[in-house]
Amino acid sequence: MQEASEKICELKGNLVALEALVTAMMKVMPPEAQEELKGVFEQHAEVARTVLLHVPISEHSITAFEADVGRTGRFIDRAEAAAHTDSPAGCDTVLLTVARVHTFSGATPLTAATGFFFEAAGRLYLVTCRHVFIDPASGHHPDRLEIELHTDRSNLTQVAQLSMPLYRNGVATWRETQDSAGMVDVAALEIDPSTLPANCVLQAWTPAHIEAKPSNVPVGASLVVMGFPLGFHDTLHHLPVIRQGQVASSFGLRFQGQGYFLTDARTHRGTSGAPVLSHQHGGWKLLGVHAARLDMSARSHSDDESLGLNSAWYADVLARLTTH
Repeated sequence: MQEASEKICELKGNLVALEALVTAMMKVMPPEAQEELKGVFEQHAEVARTVLLHVPISEHSITAFEADVGRTGRFIDRAEAAAHTDSPAGCDTVLLTVARVHTFSGATPLTAATGFFFEAAGRLYLVTCRHVFIDPASGHHPDRLEIELHTDRSNLTQVAQLSMPLYRNGVATWRETQDSAGMVDVAALEIDPSTLPANCVLQAWTPAHIEAKPSNVPVGASLVVMGFPLGFHDTLHHLPVIRQGQVASSFGLRFQGQGYFLTDARTHRGTSGAPVLSHQHGGWKLLGVHAARLDMSARSHSDDESLGLNSAWYADVLARLTTH
């Protein structure tokens, strides 16, 4: 009897742990992956049901199985419905992960770039290239930036400007980091939730979206760079545009010892800080942060075309930038 009781307790513990796992998965899975999960779950549940009906097992076990299948199915349905409710009509939510960035020195506008939202440990950050915040080589020293934020889920033409200081009491408000090769051209600026406009509409990437397995990204794998090239975008709905490309170096190896890999997407000024993404198994993965176009210093501008290659810093640098 004691052995049976211990086994029942063990099974209950396993069930609670499994429910916790499913709950966590549903929170980080994009809506399209949730839809795929629903279909796959129903298929596997039917297979399991067929097996149970053809083996010697008690009616109580079958009843418990059906109850758990029904409960899990309803949970997936609720999560899927919530995801669709949360999605603005006619807009892929991935487009809401980025923002157009303008830098200023006082009231004087300086440059335009791209940034994206990243959430870690309950804190929200704007991520972009470090050279957007400061670039001594070109004399670029802004003291604040502005981003556009949507304020009406049913009408994406409605936006508000959020101004954020880059210095407080003479100290930089953004986070930067270095690696073995020197300064990393990625920086993160924490966003104070109290400064966000009412009914703010945005989506943020999380550590769960960062691609951690180089084997999932072979050379030549498709990718997209999402941003505001030369400031171009949907000016009515205030949404970015996407350029397609491929991984142009070995993903997982630091190109020439630097903390980035190469892409061959067509890019322009204003794309600095854009997220570099891949679409895998029904969901998006964050590969890196687009930084700059690369070229050969010895290239003859009259005889040779531009290489058409870009540097993209590996997204795992965000773990260092967002850890308190």
